[in-house]
Amino acid sequence: MGVFRVIVINVDKAKEIAHDKRRAARSAEFAPLDIKATIPAEATAAEEARQAVRDKYAAMQTAIDAASTVDAIKAVMPQEGA
Repeated sequence: MGVFRVIVINVDKAKEIAHDKRRAARSAEFAPLDIKATIPAEATAAEEARQAVRDKYAAMQTAIDAASTVDAIKAVMPQEGA
């Protein structure tokens, strides 16, 4: 007979990690828009794009907070390289 160990995942800690990754992804998307927002000819379009990014990550934040399993958290996270 072998020894079986059960791995328990702390969902609250997983949410914290997911929020950190969400914030990092949001910052990466904002970086080029922050520069464009300072150029008068591109400021309006940049602000519209920034609002789209805000909306996207606000929805993701809500979904992470509502998740009750790690799989649910993973399902809403941005895919790396995508």
